[in-house]
Amino acid sequence: MAASPIPQGKPRQPSISQLRAFVAVAEQLHFRDAAAAIGMSQPALSGAVAALEETLGVQLLERTTRKVLLSPAGERLAVRARTVLEAVGELLEEAEAARAPFTGVLRLGVIPTVAPYLLPTVLRLVHERYPRLDLQVHEEQTASLLEGLAHGRLDLLLLAVPLGAPGVVEIPLFDEDFVLVTPRDHWLGGRDDIPREALKELDLLLLDEGHCLRDQALDICREAGRTEGAPVTTSAAGLSTLVQLVAGGLGVTLLPRTALRVETARNDHLATGDFADPAPARRIALAMRAGAARTEEFEAFAEALRGALRPLPVRVDRG
Repeated sequence: MAASPIPQGKPRQPSISQLRAFVAVAEQLHFRDAAAAIGMSQPALSGAVAALEETLGVQLLERTTRKVLLSPAGERLAVRARTVLEAVGELLEEAEAARAPFTGVLRLGVIPTVAPYLLPTVLRLVHERYPRLDLQVHEEQTASLLEGLAHGRLDLLLLAVPLGAPGVVEIPLFDEDFVLVTPRDHWLGGRDDIPREALKELDLLLLDEGHCLRDQALDICREAGRTEGAPVTTSAAGLSTLVQLVAGGLGVTLLPRTALRVETARNDHLATGDFADPAPARRIALAMRAGAARTEEFEAFAEALRGALRPLPVRVDRG
């Protein structure tokens, strides 16, 4: 049924809640899922969308018994509605930052191959130096984190770079070497001069698709001359499982040095080896939206975090 025309007189303005409801339906194409996504009851969401259609005098959705589709006008206006909501979010963020730095909510996204090893340092820093900061941590893979940053779901990211993502500013924190983890009796275990070329023929165990650490490890192998046809076994969704597979004799793997103590210290079936200089390494950074309202705050946070990270086996960026 088409939306009713707007009554003559002073035009009404759509509300933020109406726009949020419409954008949620446009993204989910399902009323129940959209209501759950924004924490609104389904009747309230349906009413908000209907009220928006009446206010605008445009049919936004095509409703059938089985599915919801965007009308041609709905497709166009959904883009505009998202822009309005993002602008409102930036306004609220600006106001919060203006009131006082390091207060309110900070939604930090962290990749799984960083979270277990750096979060204790991050949490201790926040607890000791920024007690009024409400830190909320979200552990996700890189693609999901970048999507969350772009849409305002996340404020700051802690992850491996470079990202090559438009509209994202990287604040380097440190570089860390990769270490070869092998079964205890492996011929490379315990060495401190492993040439990268040794990776050419090893039975290498890697994380599943989607983890940036997998991509970094493959890049290192390609630089070492490993061909695409060399055996690579993808067997684990996390580093802990990967290390257990190595301990069981299924192959070797690469670990960032910050993960070494947590993942290998209590396992007598493992050995580690260091690469000859220059060792393969990764860079860890904070990432924020270009032009973020809290840019100065995030840069100060990065500087404080660099200081807190110095006891770790990393090369801290000088800022």
